[in-house]
Amino acid sequence: MKGSVNCCAIAHSGEMTTDDISPEAATGLRRTNRSLPIALLRARETVMGPVREILADSPVNEQKWRVLRVLEESGPQDQNSIAKQACLLLPSLTRILRAMEADGLVSRREDREDRRRSIVSIEAPGRSILRAHGAQAAALTDSLRAQYGEDKLEQLLDLLEDLQAIEIGR
Repeated sequence: MKGSVNCCAIAHSGEMTTDDISPEAATGLRRTNRSLPIALLRARETVMGPVREILADSPVNEQKWRVLRVLEESGPQDQNSIAKQACLLLPSLTRILRAMEADGLVSRREDREDRRRSIVSIEAPGRSILRAHGAQAAALTDSLRAQYGEDKLEQLLDLLEDLQAIEIGR
């Protein structure tokens, strides 16, 4: 069988060609359909595609949406905290916040305790965007729960939280 190790052919000829070695054995990489990074990307696209559709007619993209959600949920905070919670790189967040501030969605003020830091807050127009699209986003979550199952979804979220705590390659 092409693509897999053929023990009989090796025993008979004594040689193994690249046709006799599976891609996994040759590279050490799992097949892409069983690769965790690729599976996570595929799952992300399954979930985020409909969210992008909801946001298509709003003044924010998915990154700005995450920033607004973090600020609404956790209150005013410094940029490092926002970057971590919204899964954004700090340089990207800095650019995003500049645009959001210009649009009046957020405001920044100097931290009273550490003047080198700024504290970011959500403003009324940012809250308005969350209200305008929140019901649609919640309906997507409800649909996901109904199709995937409440228990499975909660288990998946718990497993992903556990995975985040692992230090791979360190």
